[in-house]
Amino acid sequence: MSPIAVSVQNLGKRFHRFHSNRPRTIMEAALSGWRRLKPTDYFWALRNVSFTVAPGQMLGVLGHNGAGKSTLLQLLGGVGRADEGSIQINGRIGALLDLGASFHADLTGRENVFVSAIAAGLTRREVQRRFGAIVEFAELEPFIDSPLRTYSTGMQMRLAFSIAVHTAPDVLLVDEHLSVGDIAFQTKCLDRIMDLKANGCAIVLISQSAEQICELCDQGLWLNQGQIAALGEPHAVADAYARRMAAKSLPQPNQTYSREIEITGVEILDANHNPTRYISSGEGVTFVITYEVHQPLTDAIFSVSISHEDGQIYFNTHTAIAGLSLPLEIGTGQIILKLGRLDLVSNQYFANIGVFARDWSHTYDYHWHQHAFEVGWTPATGGILHPPQQWEIRQKSSSISV
Repeated sequence: MSPIAVSVQNLGKRFHRFHSNRPRTIMEAALSGWRRLKPTDYFWALRNVSFTVAPGQMLGVLGHNGAGKSTLLQLLGGVGRADEGSIQINGRIGALLDLGASFHADLTGRENVFVSAIAAGLTRREVQRRFGAIVEFAELEPFIDSPLRTYSTGMQMRLAFSIAVHTAPDVLLVDEHLSVGDIAFQTKCLDRIMDLKANGCAIVLISQSAEQICELCDQGLWLNQGQIAALGEPHAVADAYARRMAAKSLPQPNQTYSREIEITGVEILDANHNPTRYISSGEGVTFVITYEVHQPLTDAIFSVSISHEDGQIYFNTHTAIAGLSLPLEIGTGQIILKLGRLDLVSNQYFANIGVFARDWSHTYDYHWHQHAFEVGWTPATGGILHPPQQWEIRQKSSSISV
C-alpha cells in the first residue's frame, strides 16, 4: 500500500466571469443585434492548495459557502481539470459528491445499482456479489424492483450512499452527506465510513460542522476564498475557523437581516429562575430565547455573547460548540442557555443574541446591545472577572490560609 493515498500540490482552478450584453428591448436588439455572453475576466476558485492524505486518514475541510470546498472535491473526483498544480490519487475513488445524480428515473432500483456501481469501477460479477449487501444497507428490499421515479428523495439518497460505500474505495470523497435519512440511518452511515477508514480507506470530508471535523478527522483544512487559511490538527483548525466566523458575525451599523428565523423575545433569569435585570456576581444566570421560524431550515446556529457598552465581548458561545443540530420547522420555539456562575465584576453588560447559517455565512437575526443587565457589587479589584478567590501565605515555619 502506498504511504500516500492523496497528494495535492499547488492546486489552482479558475473560472471565467460572464457579463451579459443581452438587449433589453426589441429596438435595442434591432439596432445592436444579439450579442453572446462574453467572458470579461476570471476568478480563482482555488489557488496554491497543497496537502496529503495517508491511507486510513480522514481530512476534514471547513469553509464558508463559496470558499472552494466543492470545487476541490470535484477536482479530486475527476470532475473538471485543474488550471495549476497536480493531483495524484492512488487507488479506486468512491465519491459522494451529489447523491443520486447518476440515477435514471425510468430504471428500477435494481437496474440503477448495476449502472451506478459499474460506472464506479466494479465489474458486473462484483456488483452481483455485493448486490444483496447494497440493498440491505439501504433498507430498500421491498422497493428494489420499482422504478426509481416512485422513490422518495430520502430513498434515492440511501441507495446512492449504499452503492458508494460498497464499491470498496481506496479513497472516499464525502461532500456533506452524512445527514442521509433518519438518525438511526445516519448513525449507520457514519459507522460504515469509519469502518472503511479503519480498513485503510483515505477519506476527504467536507463539513460545515467544526465539531464533526474535531470528532472524526485526523487533519483539518480551512479554505478561505479558495486558499488554505489553516491546515493541521483538527481542533486548532476548527478553533481558528470558529473565531474568524464569530468575528465576521458581529453586527455592522444599519445592518438588516433576512429573518427566516426571528428572535421574538429574550428573558434573563437569576439563580432562582426569576426574571431579572440584576445578577449577583458568582451566581448562575439563564437566558431564555424565544424565536419564530418563518421558513423551514435544515440547520441554524444560535449564539449568546456578553459585552460591555464599549463593544468589548467578554464571553461568547453558540449551539455548534455544544454539538447541537437544529433543524427548524415553521412555528415558534425556545432555546435556553444556562450558565452555572457569572464571575464578572460589578458593571452594566449586554446579552447579545444571534441566529446564523450553519457555516456562519449568513445572519438570520441579531440582537446587539438590546438586552442590558447589571452585575451586583464586587470589591473594586479592576479587570472584568471576579472568580472565587483564596489566598495562601506560605512561610518556612507555618502555612496560613486567608
